[in-house]
Amino acid sequence: MKKYQIGSTPSQVDPDLIRRFEGVEVATIGHFRHRGFIHHSITPVVEPGRTLVGTAVTVAIPATDSTLLHHAVSVIRPGDFLIVDRLGDQRHACIGGGVTFAIKTAGAIGVAVDGPCTDVEEIIELGMPFWASGVSGITTRLNDLGGSLNLPVACGNVPVLPGDLIVADASGIVVIPVDEAEEVIVEAMARQARAGRNKHKIEAGEKLGDLSGASRMVAAALEPK
Repeated sequence: MKKYQIGSTPSQVDPDLIRRFEGVEVATIGHFRHRGFIHHSITPVVEPGRTLVGTAVTVAIPATDSTLLHHAVSVIRPGDFLIVDRLGDQRHACIGGGVTFAIKTAGAIGVAVDGPCTDVEEIIELGMPFWASGVSGITTRLNDLGGSLNLPVACGNVPVLPGDLIVADASGIVVIPVDEAEEVIVEAMARQARAGRNKHKIEAGEKLGDLSGASRMVAAALEPK
């Protein structure tokens, strides 16, 4: 078996589809979809301040090694979102300030690592939207152990394929196969348009339970049978 498994560079997501997804929140999608949400243990180190939408570029690297990650940075395109599978390692930080600078310079819009990062202050200073499972002072090396690039990986208990649509904000990250994206965005835009419609009613004294119908459900359940 080859030490390094390299897949084809994925096509980038259609710019119009990206623009439409930029108008919705991850939590809006979470109101009706339950698949593809990266586990909440992968948290923002640097919050994006808005909804980010990009194309998944996937890397999987073993414990102490970041050789293939360094190579992967050379193939990142503007608009890509880097997803790094650490293959279960939670001890070694594969990305710090220097690698983050290279990723940002290449044009990536965000990074999610299923493991820790390091040099948090530098990453924050760079302003690179970044999600990780924690922080570690123990770093990887160029140990030439192998790995995969642009092949299926897992991040936060979610499968990610190269070319998948990545939607990310301060509430989390959702991975959407491109062939499902149109159906998702139509529903998400409709729900986003309805967001906040009850605020003025609540300010006027109406109760959330009455507006949502929840109080009616509770009352019905409490009625004597």
